[in-house]
Amino acid sequence: MDTTLCRELNIPEDVLQLILRTSKSSTLTESFQTLTVTSRSDEGRSDLASKGIFRAVLQLVQSVASQPAHHLLLLSLRLLRNLCAGEEANQNMFIELNGVDVVSGVINSLEFDCDDSGYGVIRAALQVLANISLAGEKHQCAIWDRLFPDVFLKIARIRRRETCDPLSMIIYTCSDGSSELFAELCTNPGLAIIAEIARTASEVGFGEDWLKLLISRICLEESYFPVLFDMLSENFASENSGDAESRDSHFTSSQAYLLRMISEILNERLKEIRVSTDFALYILGIFETAVKAVDFHTRGQSGLPTGSSSVDVFGYSLIILRDTCAQDSSVVADSKTQVDEVVNTLISKGFLDLLLSLLRELELPSSIRRTMRQDGGETVTNELPRVCPYKGFRRDVVAVIGNCLYRRKHVQDEIRQKNGVIILLQQCVLDEDNPFLREWGIWCAKNLLEGNAENEQVVAGLEMQGAVDVPQLAEIGLRAEVDPNTGRARLVNIT
Repeated sequence: MDTTLCRELNIPEDVLQLILRTSKSSTLTESFQTLTVTSRSDEGRSDLASKGIFRAVLQLVQSVASQPAHHLLLLSLRLLRNLCAGEEANQNMFIELNGVDVVSGVINSLEFDCDDSGYGVIRAALQVLANISLAGEKHQCAIWDRLFPDVFLKIARIRRRETCDPLSMIIYTCSDGSSELFAELCTNPGLAIIAEIARTASEVGFGEDWLKLLISRICLEESYFPVLFDMLSENFASENSGDAESRDSHFTSSQAYLLRMISEILNERLKEIRVSTDFALYILGIFETAVKAVDFHTRGQSGLPTGSSSVDVFGYSLIILRDTCAQDSSVVADSKTQVDEVVNTLISKGFLDLLLSLLRELELPSSIRRTMRQDGGETVTNELPRVCPYKGFRRDVVAVIGNCLYRRKHVQDEIRQKNGVIILLQQCVLDEDNPFLREWGIWCAKNLLEGNAENEQVVAGLEMQGAVDVPQLAEIGLRAEVDPNTGRARLVNIT
């Protein structure tokens, strides 16, 4: 970059000469390339700090912030980012020299519908702030006071992954270390920012886990999931942002994506997170609404996500309930009562009835249908049976029921009393639309029968009568035989 252009950009001569001299280069572009490489190591950052480069680079950023020199601004911000990476002296100087105002000024000077180079500048500016946020409470508060909520909200509405990731990191880092800042985040302006980030992620995805950490804290560790889920609804989106996102008559794609993230978080942290009863009931309410919105006469061609908001909300809410009922109470001390309370509350609200009803209305698994056709026993009716709206739906229903049954005799008894034994045994087979159905079916059957003589007797009677053929019972160590003393069928342990 020649001297004339530097003058046009109002770069102070002393700043220019210090950068050129320190890098031993003849142009600013070469200088930044050299200094950026040097600043990648601890030793390099310390050496550059001792030569006053940090102050010079920050001054240069301030000088060209409002100029149409995105390339130079990008190079200087990347160098500034490296200089702030774990270098305490530079991080402190950044605050002393009002660096937050300088960098936020860069962001505000750009149009938020800019080209790729402009978005690259915003990303680099956010990365600078992200490194500063790691320095401690003083630095976090300085960033928060300057950018929350308006600047954060503007950036959150940029539908690009390269800005979504560093923004999520800044917000999480600042709010995680301060109960006061986290409380602000959980007010309406703060949750609106998270909702916009979730919308962005639903469109373009995310590359790092900062957003999942935010969602985990807000929705699972705290109780703000209902508010956030509602903010992602069609009415809220159209009234507040004008987004024309993918949606159907009941749910938006952003709501489906939020549930997808929560299902992933819960599955990954099953041994750490304890789901509250209120949260579980709210998910159950979503599931019940989605049941009415899903078309059970259109066979799903893929697993989750399917691209249909209603089907995805339906499936991910079911998976969340599956893992909620799978929580191992032995992992966390004194948690058995809490886990049982959640499961029992769900059952008291008709969850088990709903699941059994869904299984009864579904067509039989493909392997059973094939056998019936070969035997000439398939019945033709005028009413079309329901089919799985996504591949794996039947398996997920069986998994939820199996988890509810695990070491809970009153649930085993309820299944028997609701005439659900035979329908569950029919799931211990292969099915083209449900990978691993057989394995989940055997798990469910084991939990249905374990320690329950009444249920074993029912199954033995069904087998002896030929009412059900479940050779997989042998895989859990059982077979049917007639008791010579009573003449009644019973299951015995073959191991």
